Formats: sequence, structure tokens, C-alpha cells
Amino acid sequence: MKTPHVMFLLAVAMAWTTPALAQGAGQDAKAAYQYAMDTAEAGYDAAKARCDTMAGVPHEICVADARAARVRIEEEATAAHKNTLAAYTQARMRIATAFHERDKTRCGALVGNDREVCLAQAKATLVALQADARADRKAIEARLDANDVKIEAEYRVALQKCDAFAGAVKDGCVSTARTAYGK
Repeated sequence: MKTPHVMFLLAVAMAWTTPALAQGAGQDAKAAYQYAMDTAEAGYDAAKARCDTMAGVPHEICVADARAARVRIEEEATAAHKNTLAAYTQARMRIATAFHERDKTRCGALVGNDREVCLAQAKATLVALQADARADRKAIEARLDANDVKIEAEYRVALQKCDAFAGAVKDGCVSTARTAYGK
């Protein structure tokens, strides 16, 4: 059974692997990042204020939910701002940890074996999310490496085709191949 936050994290992970997430350069990216951070802070403060009307375990759960939501927004904004594979992976790891802390707080309301099962499930979810983040990073890195190898092979073929020519024509062919393959 996948909880809603697990499904959300999976959807975010898939979105992070697409180039469409690359934000604009310069001030636009910085402004978007700052807006997201301000939104996270304001959302956390509003949620915490709602939590302050509660007492006991419901208050603790409410605050834990607010913290997890804040971490999610901040980490997504930071990853999008940095726009690196390492940043996205780190964000996924931190989001998983934040939701794990929230789940542990929810387990605190239970007693006996129910609590132990809840804590074990929370830990299993954390381990699974972190393993998925590391595996996705390795898969993306492997695809990027494979793409580099393919481009290099295509470049070598283009140079080989240039060997059929001589003089200025060959020089032009080689120059075109270098330009086309960024060499």
C-alpha cells in the first residue's frame, strides 16, 4: 500500500528527471526560489497556528505534518534552484526523512504491538524511498553516460566518413563534424 506522500514523491521524482523543470536563468530563478521559500515559511507558520488550537497528541501530529510540508516545499525549491542531479537526490532523501519523522510522530499515538508495527512500517517506507532516490540517481547517471558514449561513437563515424575526402573538403568535413558534436 502506497501512502499519498509516497505517491507524491514518486511523481516528483519522475518530474525531476525531465528537462522541463529547468527554471529560467538569473533573476527569475532566484525570485522563484525566494517565493517558494517564503511560501513554505508562511504555510508553516499558518499551519502551526492552527496546531496551537489543539493539545496533546493531535497537536504533535499537526506540527509534524506542518514540518514535513515545509521541508517538502523548501527541498523542492532548493533542488529546482540548483537544478543538479545531486540536489534532486538530496532533496528526495531529506523529504523522505521529514515524512519519516512525521510518521513516527503519528505512531506515538498508538500503543503496544500496533505502535511497533507502525514504527516498522515508517522505517520500511523511509528505507524504500531512500533506496529509490539512490537507484534513480544511478539510472539517470547511467543514461547520461550511455548518451555520452553514443555521441562519441557517432563522432568517430562522422570523422571516418571525412576520410573519403582530401584537402580542403576533408578539412571542412572534419570542422563540420567537430562543430556538430561539440568537439
